[in-house]
Amino acid sequence: MSAESATAIHRNQVDLLDFVDWSGVECLNQNTGHSVVNALKQGYREDEGLNLESDADEQLLIYIPFTQVIKLHSILVKGPEDDGPKTVKLFANKEHMGFSNVNDYPPSDTAVLTPDNLKGKPVILKYVKFQNVRSLTIFIEDNQEGTDITKVQKIVLYGTTVETTDMKGLKKIEDH
Repeated sequence: MSAESATAIHRNQVDLLDFVDWSGVECLNQNTGHSVVNALKQGYREDEGLNLESDADEQLLIYIPFTQVIKLHSILVKGPEDDGPKTVKLFANKEHMGFSNVNDYPPSDTAVLTPDNLKGKPVILKYVKFQNVRSLTIFIEDNQEGTDITKVQKIVLYGTTVETTDMKGLKKIEDH
């Protein structure tokens, strides 16, 4: 894929942070002193000194509901090279998942993060699987070096709202 077409893909995609329903965000197995807010919230996630850290083992289960239906295009998960996330499974519209049943469902997509991803290169998702997303569950299954604690510096979700996409579609039709 050329650099131009990669840029074209991203042009209409926005940071979906404004559409997160913060009252419903949950993270299982987080260290309360290093919670999910550190990786997700504006300002916090830009601070390199703040991390989301796992508690009892390396796994994290993050539930993010949205205030409106979104289309998810890509995800950026930043973390340290050694104890940053490795296998990340994404589930669209799966409510009330726990560690006990996370393997009962096939993920909408799975990303194995590379050192480039951990430094800030987004992972392009299977877009067709994320067309009408009301909530996203992110299961961080393991980390780069198999340590007990996984650290996540930043999570950014890129996509569009369904309403925005429809308006652009209508506008394009009128242009012809």
